[in-house]
Amino acid sequence: MAVAVPEGPGYSVLLILHVAAALVGFGALLTTGLQAFRARRGPNGPSADAVRRFFRPGVNWPGRALYAVPVLGFGLVADSNGAFTVADAWVLVGLALWVVAAGVAEAVVWPGERRIQAIVTECWDDPGVVDELGRLCRQVAISCAAVLAVFLVAVVVMVAKP
Repeated sequence: MAVAVPEGPGYSVLLILHVAAALVGFGALLTTGLQAFRARRGPNGPSADAVRRFFRPGVNWPGRALYAVPVLGFGLVADSNGAFTVADAWVLVGLALWVVAAGVAEAVVWPGERRIQAIVTECWDDPGVVDELGRLCRQVAISCAAVLAVFLVAVVVMVAKP
């Protein structure tokens, strides 16, 4: 016997918040990757002012919206009236993909972003940091692309529910 997918207002609000948190969190990572790519052009590049604004010191709070995604996902499972369970394969795959994405963000993207912030703020004009900045920017941009690829796979899993 199939259980109907919930349609109540509480479930709908949780679903909207879950999707919004994913879009904000992963969208911030996309922006970080694009800006890191642009930062490689240096302080005289055509987008230097935008890069300076983006990489001003501070925590990338929109990127941390990523942490709301599984919390809201568990809320959706709990509010599904048994239609979904934590043991469902698509839920477990989605959670595993989120762990990979969050792990790469914590281990590579955000530390690299902090170092890029320091360089852009303090010594972007210094020729001695060109190699480090290029390496960091490539690493952050590639890591962001990998996280976004994982996100796209997760979206397919969440929608298809195989």
